[in-house]
Amino acid sequence: MPTSTYEKIEARALVSNQTSVTFSTISGAYTDLVLICNGRSATGAVSDTYLMTYNGNTSNDYSRTRLLGNGSTATSASRSSAPNIDFEGMAGANAASNTFMTAIVQIQNYSNASTYKTCLIRGNDANNYVLATVGLSRSTSAITSISLATSSGAQFVTGSTFTLYGIKAA
Repeated sequence: MPTSTYEKIEARALVSNQTSVTFSTISGAYTDLVLICNGRSATGAVSDTYLMTYNGNTSNDYSRTRLLGNGSTATSASRSSAPNIDFEGMAGANAASNTFMTAIVQIQNYSNASTYKTCLIRGNDANNYVLATVGLSRSTSAITSISLATSSGAQFVTGSTFTLYGIKAA
């Protein structure tokens, strides 16, 4: 896909630790959204998990299925009726220094007010995991905001970056 179809909506580069990141300037001007996350958590663990919600909705409208590998073991799991879409493998404070997890979240048909919202997530952190996740929001509301937090409640560390793109109709 030519890069000219991607239009940057908003970018965040954290200059201090933050508990969450929210994009709230999403209009219906695009066909799909792409969110690129390069995050690291301040948790004392080696890894943490991203939690993503749409429009501030934390009711149990979300489900996901994921594949996760760490170089020696592969697992799969699904969950339904959850308050968010989660995706694992984000580097924590005990991971190798300066390691950030890159995740690409593709949200299809986000502004259609008559369909559920599906996302595809691919991510990797060279020291922890590689993942593929499909997420579903069982809400027909158009997505006007996206929020990210960590499952541990720890902050995203300084240097984490988050960029939201809209995909223009070709």
